[in-house]
Amino acid sequence: MNAAGLRAAIAALAAAVSWQAIAQPAQSSRVRGTIERLDGDVLSVKQGDGAPVRIRLTGDAKIVGVAKASFADIKPGSFVGSAATPQPDGSQKALEVHIFPEAMRGTGEGHRPYILPNSTMTNGTVGDVVTGVSGDVLTVKYKGGEKRIVVPADVPIVRYEIGDRSHLKPGAAVTILRATRKPDGTYESDRVNVGLGGVSPR
Repeated sequence: MNAAGLRAAIAALAAAVSWQAIAQPAQSSRVRGTIERLDGDVLSVKQGDGAPVRIRLTGDAKIVGVAKASFADIKPGSFVGSAATPQPDGSQKALEVHIFPEAMRGTGEGHRPYILPNSTMTNGTVGDVVTGVSGDVLTVKYKGGEKRIVVPADVPIVRYEIGDRSHLKPGAAVTILRATRKPDGTYESDRVNVGLGGVSPR
């Protein structure tokens, strides 16, 4: 191969590698821990295992406060989400229930597998609300279906609130569901769930 051919081959290989890098989907991670500081757009978090991580927040990043709530706060028409485990009778046994504010209605609507083994996530509008001795029960309706969700008395129930960066204080517990890893090894996110009043978001 002459010099011109070699240069052409190298250029073609470089272009292929570049295209492959572009075509690779961005990797995302779940980050859970305690805020150490917020420096401009960079949030420093100490994870549960003690490892530090820094996440750059996008300019339009949503800050969602997570406050303690109760089953009594759930009404027909509320928009809720519930991580749960499927039961033999077709119902879902809640692991946690979160109540969305009206401004977040429609977020993640539907029923799908969740990140925990043998678990699901259902987001939708509450129909019937039944309080029972063996557990409270919600009927959650979404586009294309509905699920019956049993909520045991010891299941955490939280309320989401629209927040801002003033809530990102040192010591507050946070969960970032999707921290996207950038080519330079840093992380970026457009949403942070931060605990209010001592709550640790899941």
